Amino acid sequence: MNEVPLPITDQEFALFQRLIYKLAGISLSDAKRTLLVGRLGRRLNHHCLATYTQYHRLLMSGEQPDELQKMVDLLTTNETYFFREPQHFDFLRQVLRQERRAPGTFRIWSGASSSGEEAYSMAMVLAEECTDRPWQVFGSDISLTVLAKAQAGVYSQERISGIPPACLRKYCLKGVRAQEGKLLIDAGLRQKVSFAQVNLTLPITGVGDFDVIFLRNVMIYFDAPTKRKVVENMLPHLKRGGYFIVGHSESLTGITDRLQVVKPTIYRNPS
Repeated sequence: MNEVPLPITDQEFALFQRLIYKLAGISLSDAKRTLLVGRLGRRLNHHCLATYTQYHRLLMSGEQPDELQKMVDLLTTNETYFFREPQHFDFLRQVLRQERRAPGTFRIWSGASSSGEEAYSMAMVLAEECTDRPWQVFGSDISLTVLAKAQAGVYSQERISGIPPACLRKYCLKGVRAQEGKLLIDAGLRQKVSFAQVNLTLPITGVGDFDVIFLRNVMIYFDAPTKRKVVENMLPHLKRGGYFIVGHSESLTGITDRLQVVKPTIYRNPS
């Protein structure tokens, strides 16, 4: 039987709005109340708690620090898929062809990598286009749950429709027996893709510099001050002449004046 979700009061919902904003910079609108109840209600049942106030008290007590990360994971997991918004990958191919023989390692950052589909899409493009130059892909997310999925590189075959057939043949392995219906990203490709937990709302260190940064379909969850903070934290890691790419429903207008518009959603660092 399905358990009936526990109701949440306005005051309790406000507690979690403030908490997820403080931890991840996410502005949880009132429209997300049903989502929150659906995702966190299971945690109340797990801990045999009767109210969201009790669950919030547990989170704030510090008695179970892993539970705080579980809460963040549940409220920040977003939909993603391979080669989402393909025009950006077409642009990436153009950049790689223009800079095919440039010195040094070409590095690209998937700033909100979720379960890894974006990072591995980047890697397939780089493997095809960057044959004369070393390259690396770095993926980051605040959720440890999705990062574990990304590092495993195993996906349902239902989720692979965006992968070009040639890349599917070269870089993906079909699962057999216990793994039937699954797909594994080729080990050689996975070796060039690394993942780590990064909270974009905090100062970022130790990631190095990048030729291209993708920060797509995540800023829609931030308010304007948080957007400015996130972009300000990431820009020191964008090389001179590098590109910063946002989602098709996003813009950096009013967020930063340090980048030049190349075309809608694509910006360049002139400095």
